[in-house]
This record gives sequence, structure tokens and C-alpha cells, in this order.
Amino acid sequence: MHLRAQALILGVRQHGEHGAIVRSLTQEAGMVAGYVRGGRSRTIRPILQPANLVMGEWRARTEDQLAGLTVELVHSRAPLYGEPLAAAALEWVTALTAVALPENQPYPRLYAALDGMIGAIEAAPAARGWAVALVRYEDLLLAELGYGLDEAPAVTGDSGWPDILVGLALTGGEIEAHLLTDRRAEALTARARLIDRLKRAVA
Repeated sequence: MHLRAQALILGVRQHGEHGAIVRSLTQEAGMVAGYVRGGRSRTIRPILQPANLVMGEWRARTEDQLAGLTVELVHSRAPLYGEPLAAAALEWVTALTAVALPENQPYPRLYAALDGMIGAIEAAPAARGWAVALVRYEDLLLAELGYGLDEAPAVTGDSGWPDILVGLALTGGEIEAHLLTDRRAEALTARARLIDRLKRAVA
């Protein structure tokens, strides 16, 4: 296996004394896992921040083997982690994607939507600008995995907070029921933290 592609970092798990297992989303191959040697070092750790855009290169002798991964930073989202709402949103969307998607199956629409979602967080002066994108991303993720809502959340760029929060309640219920079950339900704590911060911000 050999893959070189741009990727969005989704999750990082320590492995051994110095390494890290990294899950990333690529447009070409979907979610791909790889082992980064020295991934816990002061040099590489900032590159592996969830939501960062990197150029990754995965190499493995067989398809079943965990690939070795090297990364080059393309675009850092580290400044966003200084803002509590933005940080909570990034933590949730990356964790959701990492645990919900199967590995090595391309989802080009989800890659584009996640990239756009993160870009909206980066560009929007206020949370309402990216909260609509969050509802749409969750709705698309459900649809791509076969759990589309019978009625799509009625949110647009002009939607106010009441409609946005209703939309998030709809998608959240379906995510909890169908995608994040068993051990994966731990990721819902990140969503609960985000929703709480959103509600307090607009109260």
C-alpha cells in the first residue's frame, strides 16, 4: 500500500513511548489510519492537531498492515483552539467522523463538507455562521451512512438560533441512536459540551 494525499487530521492516540496512531480523512481513500514514528515529539505533535490539513504519505507492505505515516503541515487550525466555542466544535466534528466512518472507504462528499465546515468555523465571525454548517454536516454524515432523516432540518444561512437548535436536536438524536453506540458513545460527551456552550452563548 502506498498513498500520498492531503488529509484532515481526525484523531490521535498514543502508541508506545514515542509514537502515535493517527486517523485522517482523505478525499481519495476515505478515513485512513497510520502510525507516526515520533508522533508525541514536540516537533510533530502540533502538526497532528485534529482539524489540521496535512500532506500525508502512508506506506505498508500489505493491505492488512497498519501503514507507517509521515506528515507535512499544510494549514494549521491551532489558533481556533483558543476560542472555546470553536474548539468544542472542532473537537466534536473530528471525533464524530473518526468513530463513525469505516476505514478505507471513500466519502468525497463528506471530505468536502468537513473541509467546508472547518473553513466556516475559521471564517465566521460568530457561531451562528458555522452552526448551520454543523447541522448540514451531521445530516450529510447520517445520509452517507444510510440513516438519512425523513425530513431534513430546515436550516439555511438566514436561520435563527431556535431553528438551528431544533436541527441539532434532530441530527443528534439520530447520531446517538444509529452511529455512536456501544463504546463509540463516549464521543457524545464532546457533542454535549458543544451544545451546552452554544446554548449559553445565545441565552
